[in-house]
Amino acid sequence: MAGNPLFQRLQLLTGAPAIELLGRSRAIVFGLGGVGSWAAEALVRSGVGHLTLVDNDVVCITNVNRQLQATTRNVGKGKADELKARLVTLNPRCRIEAVQKVYEPAAADEFDLGSYDYVLDCIDSITNKVDLIVRTCASGATLFSSMGAASKLDPTQIKVASVWETTGCPLARIIRQKLRSAGFAGDFLTVFSPEVLPPVESTSVACGTHQCFCPSFTPDDGSEHKDWCSTKKIINGSAVHITAVFGMMLAGLVVQDAVRRAPAEAAGVAEAPAGDGGLQTLE
Repeated sequence: MAGNPLFQRLQLLTGAPAIELLGRSRAIVFGLGGVGSWAAEALVRSGVGHLTLVDNDVVCITNVNRQLQATTRNVGKGKADELKARLVTLNPRCRIEAVQKVYEPAAADEFDLGSYDYVLDCIDSITNKVDLIVRTCASGATLFSSMGAASKLDPTQIKVASVWETTGCPLARIIRQKLRSAGFAGDFLTVFSPEVLPPVESTSVACGTHQCFCPSFTPDDGSEHKDWCSTKKIINGSAVHITAVFGMMLAGLVVQDAVRRAPAEAAGVAEAPAGDGGLQTLE
């Protein structure tokens, strides 16, 4: 069985056509926190050939408990660059691009979403998330979106469903409301959990305040750094065994989609494009 030995064990499950399709695929991950960082790693370890990493934030000491690239030695450094530095060691053939920018409506045109096969939405700013969802679904790329991964401890409750069929997730409820208000009639798969735990403790410590644990940060190019924590009314607790599962499930949806599409593409038969919303998953 020919092929890249890096992915030999995966190929035993998927077959060579799926591995080849993944190798030709372009994916972009928006948000490289507790969910997106693990999703990005799983995509590289699964043979995706081109990966763009988008996040303007920097590593905070409070990220270490759940974000893949965060360590006690790189606090204050850009998350995108730090994650890229790790991922390039996994698969030298994967083209990885780190983009230290915020995805927001004003900058949306800087991202050619239609040039990607897969868009993974791992951001938690509601306005930006809704805009990304609408634009991605209009672009023809397949979107897989993470709903809220904070305030949870039970990984067995994590599920995959259409955004319209999510239950119990406060973030998903808000996203549905915003999408309806925007006249959005599309569909896409999400990873979500209905579990919502009340905080056992509260904290007033947040980046951007005089009580912040981390040093101030100015990007090398002198551009403005968006401090997300300082804008939050409340900081919810989060655990790596939850956020990582969310990320892995998002990456798993990409692999499953490639397995579904590969036989027809290998045979030269017209198949539903990657932009069909990815609503068919393997059992």
